[in-house]
Amino acid sequence: MQNKSKVFIFLGRSGCGKGTQAKLLIDHLCKAGDKSCKTLHIESGALLREFSKGETYTQVKTKLAVDSGVLAPEAVIVSLWMKYLTENFTGTENLVLDGAPRKINEAKLLNDTLSFIDVEKPYVVCVNVTRDWSEKRLVGRARKDDTRESIDRRLAWYETDVVPVIDYYKSNSYYNVVDINGEQPIEDVHNEILAKLGLNI
Repeated sequence: MQNKSKVFIFLGRSGCGKGTQAKLLIDHLCKAGDKSCKTLHIESGALLREFSKGETYTQVKTKLAVDSGVLAPEAVIVSLWMKYLTENFTGTENLVLDGAPRKINEAKLLNDTLSFIDVEKPYVVCVNVTRDWSEKRLVGRARKDDTRESIDRRLAWYETDVVPVIDYYKSNSYYNVVDINGEQPIEDVHNEILAKLGLNI
């Protein structure tokens, strides 16, 4: 039985603005105060930060990884996704994933999950910016975890881990993949996303 949920997966370099664009898309999907619109925002970074506030050994190790810009193990992030879906997803909500999956094994496990919950043709939104553009953005926003070392690590693992994920999606006919120019004003990026997703009507 096919459900009517739509799934949007946002991918891109750190600092490309995918979190902002994910929130703008959610606002668009639920515009005009449509109370029947329910969209769940799965933000991997936020889930990891919340999880890492705990005091168990795994939570402390996760905090060390997050603070140093190292990717958390696939098992940790997938378990957080599944906990969130189990507690919040009823089969009718739209799903917006922000910055995930980040590794090929995560992508395959998410693929199995989306197929299992009867999602049809998920969208993958690739917000494309150059490494230099991303680096300047990260340095400029001066967030606590944006140290030079963590920035360099995140920019490096985009190439080694996230690019193969994007290639995986582009080679899989189950997904609708759209490339977006992220090096333009926020509103223009948003409008390009809506146009390429066919949602600007």
